[in-house]
Amino acid sequence: MNFTALAAALPTAARTAFTGLPCPLLASGKVREIYDLGDALLLVASDRLSAFDVILPDGIPGKGIILTQMSLWWFEQTQHLIQNHLLPDQPGEFARRGLHDRDLQLRSMIVRKLRPLTIECVVRGYLIGSGWSSYQKTGAVCGLQLPAGLRQADRLAEPIFTPTTKAPKGQHDEPINDAQGAATIGAALYATVKATSLALYRFGHERAAQAGMILADTKFEFGTDAAGRLFLIDEVLTPDSSRYWPADRYAPNQSPPSYDKQFVRDHLLAIQWNQTPPAPRLPAEVISRTQEKYLAALKNLIG
Repeated sequence: MNFTALAAALPTAARTAFTGLPCPLLASGKVREIYDLGDALLLVASDRLSAFDVILPDGIPGKGIILTQMSLWWFEQTQHLIQNHLLPDQPGEFARRGLHDRDLQLRSMIVRKLRPLTIECVVRGYLIGSGWSSYQKTGAVCGLQLPAGLRQADRLAEPIFTPTTKAPKGQHDEPINDAQGAATIGAALYATVKATSLALYRFGHERAAQAGMILADTKFEFGTDAAGRLFLIDEVLTPDSSRYWPADRYAPNQSPPSYDKQFVRDHLLAIQWNQTPPAPRLPAEVISRTQEKYLAALKNLIG
């Protein structure tokens, strides 16, 4: 999609709930809602925003559209690496099912019904976030020993695979090692998703570099069909599932600026919110600046 046309289509107010859809709601997460279409699922990305595992009272207008359009772009780019959960001919699927609302179409995907794997597949190419915190304490990340003397935001010699559990709603995901991952989903499948995740990260890192960005780390989710075939599902390489930095502002030994909701986290830390519900309202400037971050990442890729 043309970036200018997409930016013009963004709503001026956050759309955080959806009513009147001609299909039952199966589940509602922090951002996405899943509806049952019978032979398929409708994944709708709202404009909700969470921080520190708490959904905030204010969303970011158009955030769900930005995330969906970026995922669609990446799904197309990565088809040579792994098949994904999208049904072919998305416009035709929306028309056939009577889903004509333009805003809904821009923020939604119609996908296969698959069985999600019970782990989340995290790949890190740089030492940042929880990985940096772990390294400072133990010299390792998720049980993987790293060389001594690394600095915050240093690029790792090779990307590392650091999966986590997929915790129930309201609980935190926990890091697991290769042995635990293999025991959870089976050794052969684990080896496949590990190799695929690393290949996807390397491809994403290269494409992001062409757009003037650094893909520091990311999370992938996978599912299988009745025949056991593996698919890439959920969202992929978006600012909600990934950490992007502007390449021209990157430097080690600091936390580089990012194209995600870090601006919101910084605001909440500055006002010393205790990170428990209810969350405080966000100032208009914080909402606007956060939308600009998400839009900038999308424009760099497809604009």
